[in-house]
Amino acid sequence: MRGSSRASSAFQNSSLRTATLAAHTNRVPVIDGHLVCASLEFAQKPSPEEAARVLAEFRAPEIVQKLPSAPAQVIEVRNEPDRPQPRRDRDAGNGMATVVGHLRPDPLFHLRLVILSHNTIRGAAGGALLNGELLVAQGVVK
Repeated sequence: MRGSSRASSAFQNSSLRTATLAAHTNRVPVIDGHLVCASLEFAQKPSPEEAARVLAEFRAPEIVQKLPSAPAQVIEVRNEPDRPQPRRDRDAGNGMATVVGHLRPDPLFHLRLVILSHNTIRGAAGGALLNGELLVAQGVVK
């Protein structure tokens, strides 16, 4: 993982730093939001609690944190058994945050989780806006 020293140390000092991923996306009849069900395998098996802690502590690089459309918390971890849900969680971080839940052991890999993001805001319009803000902040475009 790249990012600020805080983000790097959070991942580098955990068993989550190297992973193999198997995922599928669920397209359900909701206005906005995409769900991904992911199974992950790591170099060392983390507990669901360690994974939740590392994900919750993740911070975007400092330059990104200062951008107007960047969410304060990039990844929001939900502990409720019925979350994330598109209608209830898609607007986290004004639609720019990713919501993770259902962290649990996986019988084939090490960890299973559900990931939600707002496909229109984070995935399209907001993502493009954030990229533009970053290019301006980096001095690539004026």
